[in-house]
Amino acid sequence: MNRLQLEDWLVLATTLLFIVIYGAWKTRKHSKVSDYLRGGNSAKWWTVGISVMATQASAITFLSTPGQAFHDGMGFVQFYFGLPIAMIIICMVFIPLYHKLKVYTAYEFLEQRFDGQTRVLTAFLFLVQRGLSAGITIFAPAIILSAVLGWDLYMLNIIIGVLVIIYTVTGGTKAVSVTQKQQMAVIFAGMFIAFYLILDGLPEEVTFTKALDIAGASGKMDILDFSFDFENNYTVWSGIIGGTFLMLSYFGTDQSQVQRYLSGQSVKQSQLGLMFNGLLKVPMQFFILLVGVMVFVFYQYNSAPLHFNPSNVAEVMASPYADQYEALEAERGLVEVELFEVQNAMAANSSSMKDPELLNHMKGLQGKDKELREQAKTLILKVNPNATVNDKDYVFIHYILNNLPKGLIGLLLAVILSAAMSSTASELNALGTTTTIDIYKRSHSEERDESFYINKSKWFTAMWGVLAILIACVANLFENLIQLVNIIGSIFYGNVLGIFLLAFFIKYVKSRAVFAAAILTQAIIIALWFWDVIPYLWLNLIGCALVIIIAILFQSFDNKE
Repeated sequence: MNRLQLEDWLVLATTLLFIVIYGAWKTRKHSKVSDYLRGGNSAKWWTVGISVMATQASAITFLSTPGQAFHDGMGFVQFYFGLPIAMIIICMVFIPLYHKLKVYTAYEFLEQRFDGQTRVLTAFLFLVQRGLSAGITIFAPAIILSAVLGWDLYMLNIIIGVLVIIYTVTGGTKAVSVTQKQQMAVIFAGMFIAFYLILDGLPEEVTFTKALDIAGASGKMDILDFSFDFENNYTVWSGIIGGTFLMLSYFGTDQSQVQRYLSGQSVKQSQLGLMFNGLLKVPMQFFILLVGVMVFVFYQYNSAPLHFNPSNVAEVMASPYADQYEALEAERGLVEVELFEVQNAMAANSSSMKDPELLNHMKGLQGKDKELREQAKTLILKVNPNATVNDKDYVFIHYILNNLPKGLIGLLLAVILSAAMSSTASELNALGTTTTIDIYKRSHSEERDESFYINKSKWFTAMWGVLAILIACVANLFENLIQLVNIIGSIFYGNVLGIFLLAFFIKYVKSRAVFAAAILTQAIIIALWFWDVIPYLWLNLIGCALVIIIAILFQSFDNKE
């Protein structure tokens, strides 16, 4: 495994320190709460759009998504099919209302519509799920960089967290928006360079078109699944239906996103920013998945490890099972050589892509490769029953460290850490704002000046930053990281969205019915997830529908009394 060279350290350190110092200096002065919490409502539509996109695109996106595509192909893009639909609804319903009420948080509206306890409950649900997610967005790159580079995990958690805390506390919402533009520039530049270098590393006769053919022949380009298979998390229907409800709740009621477009200069600027995100997000995710598919094609012509997580391999090699693992590696080496020959034959003659015998031979070898990888995971679990054997999150970082030239490794690591910082900054900013406005200010009736609430927001933001670092330090890697964040969101988001839809559209339902329905719904959703009854994306629809139906039933009973 390659270690960072001086050039990589310089690129990495310069990129990250510039973003932190520039963001803190540029936005250091605030005299009004509206400046600190809503950025003075000065953001143009492109700033809003980039900030919204950067908030969602955490380091998990750039580490896990290519690995997801490497193993399972392009089907994950279906997860985002509901996003454009959600953007249209939010632009038509949510944004005009939030701007009209001049709220700092989405949950202020709920007190005006229902009562204080409903507002506090909804804010509490947000604080729980977003507080957990903030820890994961720090932990995700830290655990992976720790494993592949040998860096201390706890120190990485602290460094990432502290860097974010510095400029988020200093500059508030405006600092988040200012730095996210630079972070997204670094991210896009790094990913496009990586994509070019992956293609450049393929054999000369393997053009991009042939690479797509090879990926397609291996089942990696199967994008659309129209089945109603509840064993499959990602289908067109789960993406359009479950995904729409998840995105509606995330972008419409999650303060980490609402705060991004509340900083817009006007309703129109906020709407344009969200539509910009709706148009660009799906192609962006498609491209990131395509990077992972091209990494798969790259490793059809270049040697790949039997298991991508080096810490797991090190444990096995230091155990009595080392000989068995080496035997699996040797057997896989023979499969790899044969697979190289088949792929070269297919690359040399395009018509061979349709040769059933050759295709079956290729798929047989790939099946054998998969079987050997599963046997390796079995050995890893024999050595350490608590090990996380899913190595999807390590695929892309392995490619970066072993195949990119000096300097560019540092740039791609800067991409990963910039993404972690951008999403974490939005989360901490929103957590601090919600705690200040919906919990602290609401529970203290005495009036205070602007500077008091700015300072309180800074303290609460720093507190959540420290808590996120602590969560990161005790977290365990869970299957695939990008799934973990979406699972946490799906457990809470449907319920919260249902509360907001009741507030918007079903005027006769009152606060007591909504409050009781929300608590009961949350208990049911947690139980459904715990017993793994249904794919997690559907929890968004079920949670939303349940809280609405139960609230209407409770209200009807109230009316009869």
